[in-house]
Formats: sequence, structure tokens, C-alpha cells
Amino acid sequence: MSTTVLPRDVYRWCQIPYGRLERHPRRKVPFRLCADSREMGRIMAEELVAEIVSRNRARQTTRAIIPCGPSCWYKPFTDLVNREQVSLRRFEVFHMDECLDWQGRELPRRHPYCFRGFMEEQFYGPVLKKLAVPVAQRHWLTPDNIREIADRIARRPIDLTYGGWGQDGHIAYNQARRDPYRMLTLDELRQATVRIQYNNTDTLIALAQRTFGMAYQFVPPMSVTLGVKECLSARKVRVFSDTGAWKQTALRVALFGPLTTEYPLTLLQEHPDALITATVETARHPISEHPEWDLGL
Repeated sequence: MSTTVLPRDVYRWCQIPYGRLERHPRRKVPFRLCADSREMGRIMAEELVAEIVSRNRARQTTRAIIPCGPSCWYKPFTDLVNREQVSLRRFEVFHMDECLDWQGRELPRRHPYCFRGFMEEQFYGPVLKKLAVPVAQRHWLTPDNIREIADRIARRPIDLTYGGWGQDGHIAYNQARRDPYRMLTLDELRQATVRIQYNNTDTLIALAQRTFGMAYQFVPPMSVTLGVKECLSARKVRVFSDTGAWKQTALRVALFGPLTTEYPLTLLQEHPDALITATVETARHPISEHPEWDLGL
């Protein structure tokens, strides 16, 4: 079964003013509103550091799935780690996805959509060497190691998944499937695992608009990604967005809609410890701000 989201329902959810989302009685996933990117970056950094410190004290490894973005939290995180002398020696990181060129190959490290290049520079690079995550505990997805990464994740529980969501509510690169000849069921989406794939056209357009001034020719068309199975296997799942307009409707569907393969983020409704955090820019919606509009529904 793959529930279709009806336009009249989307309209109803998008009519809700952003200030009512946190306490709305029909909300299906816990939600937290923050003012802006700066506040979100502080929250993300402090909560991840708190998790690591707590497990360090218990002499336990922190196993986490970590995204490349939102980018607002890297500097607050590395500054906090260095200032408080937080050891990351027991931190094991699984990077959730990576972009690939049209032949399924890794991108140059300086490409804007090479997530590894960005994370090496922004997430690992600023941390003092004595505190740094050991290289052997930095697990990068490549076209050649997908089975190895899936097996590593399955060996022991994941403590925390950090992530964002895409314009269609995708987690990592688990996009809504657009193939008219092979639609996914909800259970197939739940069990989706590590894989290489072509990205959807709407994803390419969103990335082109965000980074390249709509020069879609430069957006890498393929990706390697952890599946929903891996991302939602964590004890805690925390997703964040400060990206604004292209995330607004997916947020509303995740909070109020049915479980649906159209918006994979809705599967957070089944998770026992999930939390969605968004900035005001992302939580607001133009439909809620224009009651005079008539969309003919």
C-alpha cells in the first residue's frame, strides 16, 4: 500500500500558521521550532556533544549516522568540542549519503556536492588532533563498499541519526520513487537499504536552484545512500532544516499526513523517539499567509 496525498489535505495542513505547529493537537511527530540557522546550529551542536559526553562517561561508543547538512552546526560543534576538550575517540560516524557523477563515480573533493570533501574540511578538520574521531571510525559511503557499510551498521545498534529532509521529504537520498512502472509499498520503503541510484528530476532541480543558479548541467545525477532501514534503526532520530521554501510542504505532510511513500519523512511517525526541528523560515508556509487565495479545490 502507498497512500496518495490529496491536494485538499495538503492545502488544509499548509493553512496552519507556523506558530501553532508545536502544540497542534493533530500533529503526529514531535516538533520543535527555532528562530534561525544560528539557533539551530547551537542546538544541534550542544545535543550531539551531550550525547557523546554521556556515553564517554559510561565508557561506551557513540554510533551515529551523520549528514552533510544543514551546515549551520559544524562550527558550533567543533568549537564546543575544542573548548570543552570533548574526546571524540569513542565516536563512530556513518556518513549517510554521497553524490556520484553520471557513471556512478565519486566526485572531485572540491566539487560543491562532494559531501566527503566538505565534511573533511568543515566537520573533521577543525577538531584538535588529540580529540579527533579516529580515521578508522569515519565510515564513508562509496560505490564499492555498500555491503560492508550495511553490515557494519547492522552489527550493533545505532544510537543517533542526525539528518535533514528533501523537497519530497527524503531522508538521506531515500527519495519518493517516480517510476510509473514500479511503485514502492510502505513496507518496501521501510526495508530499503544501502544502494546506488539515479536521483529524481525534482531533486536535481532543487539542488541546481540551491547551488548553481539553476545550471542543472552541473548537478551530479546519481547518489549512494543509506536506506530508510539504516537511518530509522537508530535509538533516536533527529532531523533539522533551515533551508526554507523548498522544505515547507514536506514538513507539513510529515507532521499531519498519512504514512506515504510520496513523502518518506512520514515514516518518522512510527519511530519511538523522533523529533523534527525547523527554523521559522522553513516552518512558515505561503498558503497560511494568504487566506484570500482560491486554489479551486
